[in-house]
Amino acid sequence: MNRTMNVTVSGKTLSSRAWSGRASSVALAVATVLTTALTIWLVLGLYDQHDRAQRRQDILAAARQSALNFTSLDYRHYDRDSANVLQGATGDFKKQFAAQTEQLTKLVAANESVSEGQILDAGIVRSDEHSARVLVVADSTVTNTAAPKGEARTYRLQLDLVHRNGRWLTSDVEFVG
Repeated sequence: MNRTMNVTVSGKTLSSRAWSGRASSVALAVATVLTTALTIWLVLGLYDQHDRAQRRQDILAAARQSALNFTSLDYRHYDRDSANVLQGATGDFKKQFAAQTEQLTKLVAANESVSEGQILDAGIVRSDEHSARVLVVADSTVTNTAAPKGEARTYRLQLDLVHRNGRWLTSDVEFVG
């Protein structure tokens, strides 16, 4: 038994089968649009998540390198070591360190100071696309004329970083707790 019902739409009479076919087509089109929108939303979310994860890795790598440069200095090539610190620095920190370089060079040479740093841990306190604050724990072994056998030192550093020209640079270093 084949039952059909006639429906009038905009002055046209359609059978229930034709009406059902059009409704299915509309439902399919709506489902396609919704699926496409959901896919785009998910892909953008994954891209944003990847971007944030990459930024975190870049911040941590820059902070670790900056702290390592800061805690690894050797009087025999202090010019190179201090240049490494300055290369990863910016702003007031760079100005202050550069201003003290000549005096530090003399002091380090007179004491035959060698500091070999090692980064133990680092964590981001806060970050956004343009700035970050990172806490770094570092150890170093320092030898000099006063401690020829070496002396262990532990540093807890707070580094403020800014993103400039595609790089994360240290703008401030503080010794904390």
